[in-house]
Amino acid sequence: MSEFINVVDIFGENVFNDTVMQARLPKKVYRKLHEVIEEGQELDLETADVIAHEMKEWAIEKGATHYSHWFQPLTGVTAEKHDAFITAPMSSGKVLMSFSGRELIKGEPDASSFPSGGLRATFEARGYTAWDCTSPAFVRQDAAGATLCIPTAFCSYTGEALDQKTPLLRSMEAINDQSLRLLRLFGNTTSKRVTPQVGPEQEYFIVDRDKYLKRKDLIFTGRTLFGAMPPKGQEMDDHYFGAIRERIAAYMHDVNLELWRLGVSAKTQHNEVAPAQHELAPIYAKCNVAVDHNQLMMETLKKVAGRHGLQCLLHEKPFAGVNGSGKHNNWSLTTDDGINLLDPGETPHENVQFLLVLTCILKAIDRHSALMRASAADVGNDHRLGANEAPPAILSVYLGDQLGDVLNQLIRTGVATHSIEGEMLETGVKSIPDFMKDATDRNRTSPFAFTGNKFEFRMLGSQDSVAQPNVVLNTIVAEAFAEACEVLEQADDFELAVHDLIKKYAVDHQRIVFNGNGYSDEWKEEAKRRGLLNILSMVDAIPAYIAPESVAAFEKFGVFTKTELESRVEIEYEIYAKTINIEARAMINIASKQIIPAAVRSTAEIADSLSKVKNACQEADVSVQTELLTEMSALLAETKRALAKLWEAADGGSAMSGGREQAVYYRDVVKTAMDVLRSPVDRLEMIVDKELWPMPSYGDLIFEV
Repeated sequence: MSEFINVVDIFGENVFNDTVMQARLPKKVYRKLHEVIEEGQELDLETADVIAHEMKEWAIEKGATHYSHWFQPLTGVTAEKHDAFITAPMSSGKVLMSFSGRELIKGEPDASSFPSGGLRATFEARGYTAWDCTSPAFVRQDAAGATLCIPTAFCSYTGEALDQKTPLLRSMEAINDQSLRLLRLFGNTTSKRVTPQVGPEQEYFIVDRDKYLKRKDLIFTGRTLFGAMPPKGQEMDDHYFGAIRERIAAYMHDVNLELWRLGVSAKTQHNEVAPAQHELAPIYAKCNVAVDHNQLMMETLKKVAGRHGLQCLLHEKPFAGVNGSGKHNNWSLTTDDGINLLDPGETPHENVQFLLVLTCILKAIDRHSALMRASAADVGNDHRLGANEAPPAILSVYLGDQLGDVLNQLIRTGVATHSIEGEMLETGVKSIPDFMKDATDRNRTSPFAFTGNKFEFRMLGSQDSVAQPNVVLNTIVAEAFAEACEVLEQADDFELAVHDLIKKYAVDHQRIVFNGNGYSDEWKEEAKRRGLLNILSMVDAIPAYIAPESVAAFEKFGVFTKTELESRVEIEYEIYAKTINIEARAMINIASKQIIPAAVRSTAEIADSLSKVKNACQEADVSVQTELLTEMSALLAETKRALAKLWEAADGGSAMSGGREQAVYYRDVVKTAMDVLRSPVDRLEMIVDKELWPMPSYGDLIFEV
């Protein structure tokens, strides 16, 4: 029995949060920091020195010896460089522990060694990390000791963003400014700030670490490149929400404790659809804090797994034939005085402000559907989107019965006169109390679904940062709000103008609304008729970043410059090509050094057995051995031919200079060659002696945890 721990006592204990700051900082310094956080004022060095000193003292009390600017470059993971608090030794041989405001505010990692898409040459090494004081510092405790981690932005010497955080903060300013502008038109003079709130649901797989270490494909790429399906997959739906195994429950318990100490409000955990698949979801947080927390969540899931002899797989599709993993990005807009702009209220048809916000969002998604699709693009996600296990690659918005009906009223007559109300759910069991149903069902096939008082963007890949989708969402909605405000600010009759605008947006962008089955073939045809895009590949999604309408929106609000967007496009193409190249090289390595030798040994054993039987008894029936030997030899030859083709294709890709042409080549030529090689290998796995097969099977990995 584990020791009882009160969550209230440990929550946030390793975070330099507002409670800690209020207790440790002088009142004047505390007030100044809040002005910087809430009003965007500049932080002076004198104030920063005081904050840095108290932060250092607090961290040392937690056992910290080092500090690090913790940032999120365009590598998909976080980065950090550790510096000790010690200063130069004194004449006595002792050292002082110090941390200045300048060290808190600014760091200088090597910018040339991170992806920059051509923004920085190898010899142009200087880059800066800058403290994001709106996201609290924390002490991370692990086998290396304790380290003070300071969330920061990362930019080049010439000011371009080289990370996920900088454009995210820019987009949050944009949505704040335009939301307040809209609220003022409706007479709200009290709200001072509007913040996007985000709650990302994280899916992941857990496998036994010893088995993981016997799979080079998992080690090198995060997914299985070969593997025949076991007799049972997920078809019985018995894993979903099933009882959590004790080994996994113990792991989840430790993950929760670590996250709670870091102030991450991990709340919901359960088994997901596929065997060995699980989900962890937090409570909402401010957008940039939620992004930081999701990175911490992914790091913690991987780190704690090792302590339990487990391995956490965050790849979107670690196993073929069963559901992959995604990440649902729940997004809303909330004022500093508690107003949720996406709350429809009891009578949505009468809530004019909400209807304007809603139709502005429809306009934003319809206009920038390709950009939204690009924000969820990832090499691993290409295995999921459109595959009836994740939302289709076609962007659409689910509103549900209640809001769908209100929208239809607006489209038909220009006036909404009523809202569908929830009904009583009658179970037919007297001992179970009846209760009111929601006015709207849920739709798991929708990429962008309204779920009561928020939107759920369901396209994201499980291993990706949630920063980029929120950068896009914040920016395009800010653009729609700005355009609505420009019309309404010029109107002589505000009430008439706002009703006309709501109707116009509802009519003009009704094509993006779809409440039906997104998995159906009928929807694909209907979406095509409506003119909606169906972008199946990351390679085809990437150009949306530099489409004229995207560049205009980002530059209008200072979120990205065109140069920054062009650099990110180059990085995306490079990531795609490099990822497929690594997978191809891993397949070549495994097939050459493990699979073909194992199959050869197996054929040799069968041939030897066949010879012995024939020698012992000329009349013995050896048809089974003969058929097996023939089939295995044919598959071996097919494997060898496919291996040679893949080798040739991979060499051709490596010789290319990069950019879109190389990415397209890897998708169309190399990836196709990979699929050709996998086919005979997976068939070989079904007939080669399990004792000779060089790696754990799917059944070993997903059922024996």
